[in-house]
Amino acid sequence: MTRLRILFDADDVAETLLEGWVKTLNERYGTTTSVEDVTDWDVSKAFPTLTKQQIYGVLQEDEVWAKLTPMPGAQEYLKRLHDEGHELYMVTATDYRTCRVKIERILELFPFLDANHIIIAHNKQMVMGDVLIDDGPHNLVNGPYFRILFDQPHNRGINEKKYGMYRAVGWEQVYQLIHENLVFKPDDDVWRNISL
Repeated sequence: MTRLRILFDADDVAETLLEGWVKTLNERYGTTTSVEDVTDWDVSKAFPTLTKQQIYGVLQEDEVWAKLTPMPGAQEYLKRLHDEGHELYMVTATDYRTCRVKIERILELFPFLDANHIIIAHNKQMVMGDVLIDDGPHNLVNGPYFRILFDQPHNRGINEKKYGMYRAVGWEQVYQLIHENLVFKPDDDVWRNISL
């Protein structure tokens, strides 16, 4: 079996930032937006009555980050990949002002990771790995890795095939894509045994 360096995004891939963000804005400002309404990378388009400061300002508050929950299946499948011997690195483009509380919460949710396996990078194409799982198409385009676009309403207008990406609807499909395309290669003895 091939051992891989697996890079994965945090927000709306490993954990559910958008869910808590939208809920906080709705509670604070009386809006009725759902996660499914956020169909553009610019979240402000789903909140036309709010200012950008109102929308993005809440991300500077510890409370939003403390409420993060794992994306369904993320803990299970990332733990499987970890236990199989793959190197896991969370790569997140986060504001320096939210680092402490966000990273502390992520380490609570994913106790098999440590702070040395969290990378903060706004240009993810500079990070070397075998695969990147991300919901931001701009993080995958021209990346030197196997590209998995984690399906979210804000990236459904992207033609992933045009950019050499594979779309995954959930963590089970992420796991399958990694195993089918990278872990068991056709020339691998294990692959030959399974194929028979």
